[in-house]
Amino acid sequence: MKNILLVCNAGMSTSVLVKKMQKVAEEKGVDATIWATSEAEIENEWRKADVILLGPQIRFLKGDIEKIVDGKVNVEAIDFMTYGAMNGEKVLELALSLIK
Repeated sequence: MKNILLVCNAGMSTSVLVKKMQKVAEEKGVDATIWATSEAEIENEWRKADVILLGPQIRFLKGDIEKIVDGKVNVEAIDFMTYGAMNGEKVLELALSLIK
């Protein structure tokens, strides 16, 4: 089971991307739990995650979140083009490549 956490300002825009990623994971037979949260909730959610992906609008918080997780979980920002296109397959591939 892979646990993939997406984070944005309010957790709303990433919710659409989560659904697309879940569909791709199901189609490819990837056993994954994928969910979204707001950046305000990161302290409560990160311990459940194997990887944390940030919406491009909060990519500037990457360093702060890396300090919070203290190297236990990879943190990466989703690029603008992939996020804007809501490309669930590409984001899922990114997440899987980052899981330790």
